[in-house]
Amino acid sequence: MFRRRFWVSLVLSVPVIFFSEFIQDVFGYTAPTFPGSVWITPVLSVIVFAYGGVPFLSMAQTELKNREPGMMMLISLAITVAFVYSIASLFLPGTTPFFWELVTLIDIMLLGHWMEMRSVRQASGALDELAKLMPDTAERVTENGDTEEVPVSELGEGDVVLVRPGASIPADGEVSEGESSVDESMITGESRSVDKEPGSEVVAGTVNQDGSLRVRVTKTGEETTLAGIMRLVDEAQKSKSRTQLLADRAAGWLFYVALGVAAITAVAWVVATGFNITVLERVVTVLVIACPHALGLAVPLVVAINTSTAAQNGMLIRDRIAMEEARNLDTVMFDKTGTLTKGEQGVVGVETVGDWDEERAFEVAAGVEGDSEHMIARAIRNAAAERDIQRAKVSSFENLRGLGVRATVELEPRSGSEQASGERSDPRDGETVHLGGPNLIEKLGIDRPDAITAFAEEAGMNAQTVIYLIHDESEVVAAFALADVIREESRQAIEALHEMGIEVAMLTGDSEDVAKAVSEELGIDQYFAEVLPEEKDTKVEQLQSEGKLVAMVGDGVNDAPALTRADVGIAIGSGTDVAIESGDIILVDNNPLDVVRLIKLSKASYRKMQENLVWATGYNVFALPLAAGILAPIGILLSPAIGAVFMSLSTIIVAINARRLRGVDLSA
Repeated sequence: MFRRRFWVSLVLSVPVIFFSEFIQDVFGYTAPTFPGSVWITPVLSVIVFAYGGVPFLSMAQTELKNREPGMMMLISLAITVAFVYSIASLFLPGTTPFFWELVTLIDIMLLGHWMEMRSVRQASGALDELAKLMPDTAERVTENGDTEEVPVSELGEGDVVLVRPGASIPADGEVSEGESSVDESMITGESRSVDKEPGSEVVAGTVNQDGSLRVRVTKTGEETTLAGIMRLVDEAQKSKSRTQLLADRAAGWLFYVALGVAAITAVAWVVATGFNITVLERVVTVLVIACPHALGLAVPLVVAINTSTAAQNGMLIRDRIAMEEARNLDTVMFDKTGTLTKGEQGVVGVETVGDWDEERAFEVAAGVEGDSEHMIARAIRNAAAERDIQRAKVSSFENLRGLGVRATVELEPRSGSEQASGERSDPRDGETVHLGGPNLIEKLGIDRPDAITAFAEEAGMNAQTVIYLIHDESEVVAAFALADVIREESRQAIEALHEMGIEVAMLTGDSEDVAKAVSEELGIDQYFAEVLPEEKDTKVEQLQSEGKLVAMVGDGVNDAPALTRADVGIAIGSGTDVAIESGDIILVDNNPLDVVRLIKLSKASYRKMQENLVWATGYNVFALPLAAGILAPIGILLSPAIGAVFMSLSTIIVAINARRLRGVDLSA
């Protein structure tokens, strides 16, 4: 609406300015005259006032009703006085109309509010994104064992549904038949898939991976876990408090100042000269000059440049109020998985025994896991690739449900020197190797060497997953410790935040051991472990109740309520869509250091806002007394036209100062 009215008003303002007598005198030209040309300026000005000025008059009514004078009342006062006086000047001799000032004032204010509205989030799509996680239909198992496709809304408690590999689970329930692993990252935010078997609970919206499951429905509709999270997001959104802009407060003060100065001006001039047209001109000049072009642009200009500068540095601003609040943060709470960590399993330790070395262990393990899409398989392949180790050729691959995998290793013939050196003992061509966890060791009845046992115990203390490489079904030759990999940028970000005097907290659904290990490694001030999805926003609220201004940084669906509850919600860009829709600020590059850059930009932007407000209000402090005629006794009297020129100069200064924000140093 502001954009449309700005462009229409701007087009109509061009002839008003061109035919203005004052503008003609200033620039030394004469506009062409023709029958009716004298009415171009007043007629178009009336249209601009009626079309472009109405939004301000309407919003001023709200401020008046709430008894909170602000920018709208100040703008409305000025454009109404300018309009009425300009119309009256057509019939009063010795007066100068303000038509060109009226239309440019409306144009600039429309531009400022258009820019401001562009930077404000209109509505959050978080609830829509949550709803998308639910499938529309489900395969319900009939009494005779067949399946029928029905809308999810028709499912009832006790129904049995078939969930095929890759399909979303349509309702909360319990597995009655089948075994599979389920990706619950959309709900838990954790990277590890969860194995499911008869008796296991499953949650609506999560994704079945590699096996078929039959699930007996226990909860539907509003009773599901996902629906509960949606309610939390909705409640947290509604609990946002209204923050009044500094510029609005300044405008409110200036409104009373303008009325006061106008009243004093009227009394003083009537006492000095009696009531005449000069008194009216002085009062009108004061009221028109009190409306600050510069003040109307002081904040929107900085916000617009702030938004573009942030985007160039990998930060998307959805809520400018949150961006302003970031400068005052004293606590930043990070979700662990996918935020401080990469959200994927990685090999963090290796132990080998006998003639097996690390290179050979990775060569065989990566070969065995070559075709699997399981996250552990990807972790081992990635670790081998990082070490530039080629995969061994394998055949007869077999997946052992709940245990691991088995394959036959096909080795390239070794050179004679390698055979003679005896540097390592390879499994012979065609021998069998297994790769799996503790259950596989127990199934095969194998004892672990002391070194492997000690390695596994230490990994267990750090809550790491251990995978064993078994040769010839008889000996454990290597063990790999896997864990969610910590981002290198996380350490730098936490150090930088500490240098800024900001505390760092961490949320995770992982165990106390995992949370403690990560917290100690990163130097985190406070952590919350084993936090259920519906509890995360209460942890944010807990810190807020201690008087802290809290930012929440996360990427999962379960983070959405906490992101919305926080004073500043920061969503990791590659996280789930719902987390992005719930966040006030989006970090595009998944880099925790951008949190530091965000706070620096917020501080720099606020300084620019303050400087611009000083320039804008400073102009009024200087111009209002001159407009009132305080220097009239010594022959200095500010005419309305000259006052308008000074007003334009203050606007230019504010614009130049705002542009300097582009050069701010955001290095972290």
